[in-house]
Amino acid sequence: MPDDRPIGAFDSGVGGLSIVSEVRRLLPTEDVIFLADSLHCPYGPRPEEQIRALSAAAVEVLIERGAKLVVVACNTASVASLAHLRQRYGVPFVGIVPAVKPAAERTRSKRVGVIATNTTLRGRIFDELIARFAGDVVVFRQVCPGLVELAEEGLCAGPEAESALRDCLSPLLAERIDTLVLGCTHYVFFRPLIQRLAGDEIAVIDTGEPVARQVARLLDTHETHSRRQAPGRLTLLTTGDPEHFATVVGRLTGERVVAERVELALD
Repeated sequence: MPDDRPIGAFDSGVGGLSIVSEVRRLLPTEDVIFLADSLHCPYGPRPEEQIRALSAAAVEVLIERGAKLVVVACNTASVASLAHLRQRYGVPFVGIVPAVKPAAERTRSKRVGVIATNTTLRGRIFDELIARFAGDVVVFRQVCPGLVELAEEGLCAGPEAESALRDCLSPLLAERIDTLVLGCTHYVFFRPLIQRLAGDEIAVIDTGEPVARQVARLLDTHETHSRRQAPGRLTLLTTGDPEHFATVVGRLTGERVVAERVELALD
């Protein structure tokens, strides 16, 4: 049956909006609620047990708001929490993993770089992705300190961002990679600068479009597409300062938005 309830999504901060934008582009009549846990951002350095607790609390808020499906729009939270969330809640979930498979299919040199948080790169899921889809590919892993914090201020261009990215990308470029995977949703907002620094000969891949397609497939499977014809609404929630969050979103997307502050009830 048609279902006009919203799609829910959450991330540690603004990064998940890169996923939400693809979902809204593919499914323009669906309402979307996005929760940014800005108060606890970044998730990358946190223990997995704490990430799971924060993720569960975010999901509780989205389900209370009527979410019919939840996108874990954060690589770190997906690695740490997705299996736990699927066991605990009855709604469908879509998680995010670094795009190792499409990178392995695309690379010609068999040398791929992945930039992500420490939690993502050291997780069992990442190792399984490489073993399953990139057995004949050399995958170079690189943590990029400071990028998430820059994105949280909307500073995804300019000297500070360029300096941080040069430090991050230099080891990978020295390894002569020809494909680069953006393994954190925050990093997508740096994509123009990343492409310029990496060069046009290096393919830069993220997961936004595949995640949106998976959301559409699950709505098909459960027959829960919206029946409305008008464009869906985007509701923005943050655990931080809503005015600051709205300002940052405006810098990143060019949209004028309003955000609402919420609190997470941690067990």
